[in-house]
Parts: sequence; structure tokens; C-alpha cells
Amino acid sequence: MRIFSLGALSSIPASERPDLLGAPTVAALTAAGLLGEVGVAEIDPALSDTAATQQAFGLELGSLANCVVVGGKREGTERFAACVILATTRADVNGVVRRLLDVRKASFLPMERAVELTGMEYGGITPIGLPAGWPVLVDSKVTEAGVVVIGSGVRRSKILLPGDLLGRLPGAQVIDRLAG
Repeated sequence: MRIFSLGALSSIPASERPDLLGAPTVAALTAAGLLGEVGVAEIDPALSDTAATQQAFGLELGSLANCVVVGGKREGTERFAACVILATTRADVNGVVRRLLDVRKASFLPMERAVELTGMEYGGITPIGLPAGWPVLVDSKVTEAGVVVIGSGVRRSKILLPGDLLGRLPGAQVIDRLAG
């Protein structure tokens, strides 16, 4: 069982508090045998956004990883992916991501659509537990960052885990220069 701390944010093993995770996140961690390998920290939902989390807990921006949901169309078929990037970077949506999805134009999904498709709360969307078949594009900087803070599927908690674990998720692809 793993316990992680960053700044003033301390976690307990997610296996002890699965109620702090979104349903798709619990299911995915359980299926992968990783529920005891990640930490979860309960937070005030008002602190869920990256900047608020960073400030409230005295975290370095390089220890916060964001999961953004993108989509595009090809021959009338929608294609989706999640991009996991450090908070110090921006995803190259219309370059790298567009080419990887093989679509004419890629864009961030509107909040309502991202929530509907992922079954997670906005501000808590995580790469753990996304719909089957979605690629999880992880910037290589995330896998090199040590312990990172990500969403949990809900706004009232954060997951702490080694960044390299994100590159080992089902459907994950570690991409150099996914973000700049």
C-alpha cells in the first residue's frame, strides 16, 4: 500500500477510501490491480481546479498533471482521446494530437460533453477509467516527473501516484513532445 505526500497534500491508499473516487476510476484501478498502488486525498471541491489546488497545498506546478479530453472527426466518425500533460505545459492539440487521432481538426471537448462521455465530474476528469478504446496520450514529461497529482473522477479528492504509472495504464501511449 502506497502513501504519498506533496507540499501540504497527503494521501492514504485508495484501497482504504474508494468512496473518494469516481465509479469509473475505482473500477479501472480494481481491474488493473492498482487500487493499493495509488494514494487519494480528500479536498474541498472548491479547490479542485489546478491553480486552486496548487496554491492551497503549496505544490509545484510541475507536480500537477492535467487530463484534457479532445476529439475530432474522420469520415463522419468521432474519435476521442485523453491527453495527460503537466500543468506547466499545453497539449499540442492541432499538431501531435490531431495526427495521432488521424482527424482533420482536433479540439478540446466542451465541458458538458466531456462529463457526459467520461462519466466523471468536470474538474476531476482523470485518465484512469475512461471509456474503453480511448487512447490515453501521456506526455513523456509526466512519466519523468516523479509523484504527480491528478483528478480522481470527482471534485472532492485528488489522486497521488508515480507519473510513470500513467504510462502503464491500459490504452496509454507515452508521447515525446505531446505538450510544449
